[in-house]
Amino acid sequence: MKLSTEFKYGILIFLGIGIYFLLMEVLGLSQLYFLRILNVFIVIYGLNLAIKSNLKNGKVGYLPNLTSSALTGFIGIGLGIIGLVAYLKIRGGEQYMNQLSEAFLFGGEPSIAEYSFGLFIEGIASVLIVAFINMQYWRTKDVFKDDVEVSL
Repeated sequence: MKLSTEFKYGILIFLGIGIYFLLMEVLGLSQLYFLRILNVFIVIYGLNLAIKSNLKNGKVGYLPNLTSSALTGFIGIGLGIIGLVAYLKIRGGEQYMNQLSEAFLFGGEPSIAEYSFGLFIEGIASVLIVAFINMQYWRTKDVFKDDVEVSL
């Protein structure tokens, strides 16, 4: 069974983020909020690999690659949220989650659903930003065949 490029690299993003956060937990660094931001490099890497794979396989349009890149990120983030919910339930549910959320930007004591939804929105926003930035990087390399300059 051959997985689509988006699913393949979405799983890679999920595994990368999962391993990163488990490593932070094992090392006792999970309370340091600023280290969470570093997971964006895992997302950048996964989206970049998806675009490279698309180009290698002849998918050279800007819009198809932008869509593929965003979908790859959405899959990675979606799987990550599912994994987070499972991990929270295993570790003690909302009681454990409230320890984590003290270091994050949530007010009060959110439920697991609210916490997950907030992280999902944050993840989607970061994926869209990274996808657009990544596409601009690749555009400078003149790899897309459907780019047309318009002069006014």
